[in-house]
Amino acid sequence: MNNVSNIPDLPAIGENLYRERKRQQLSMAELAAASGISKAMLSQIESDKVNPTIATLWKIAHALHVDLESLISGEKPKKKFEVTRKENLISLAADRSGTRFTVLSPASMAEDLELYRMTLEAKGVHASQPHANGTEEYLNVLEGRIRVTAGGESSVLEKGDFIIVQTDIEHQIENLSAGRAELFMVVRFRKA
Repeated sequence: MNNVSNIPDLPAIGENLYRERKRQQLSMAELAAASGISKAMLSQIESDKVNPTIATLWKIAHALHVDLESLISGEKPKKKFEVTRKENLISLAADRSGTRFTVLSPASMAEDLELYRMTLEAKGVHASQPHANGTEEYLNVLEGRIRVTAGGESSVLEKGDFIIVQTDIEHQIENLSAGRAELFMVVRFRKA
């Protein structure tokens, strides 16, 4: 059996809205124009005379450029600030091509947005099977000269060059340099 006394009080949405509007130095008329919510409704929300719908709060939060949760709770969301020290980075060797990947992104980003520092030994070729549908790789050449090939397309890149490659098809990266090539790679997985 549910106990009504266990239900917490409603959040102070009106107070939170008023505080955020004042912090941004917006008049009621300016917020009304930006959100599409009438001044009368905003006034009633701020004075806790009405309980706004989620749709109304969504419009107000969007106009204030804050997230919905902070408007309801009055708390600012915690900003992400996550450091991985170089001694904790994972480095992986790929097959016999002389390719090494250093994983820069945290495991929580796997199969979403992955960041790597990639090195290829002289004349090394890294061939890759197709990734998930919609996947793209973004490559920036930090050192050396490489050739990127994907689905019949091919391009030679020099130090400083950047390329976006669809990688849900067979693709490869070839080091054309006499020495080691180094790249910064971002793999972006598109959700279907």
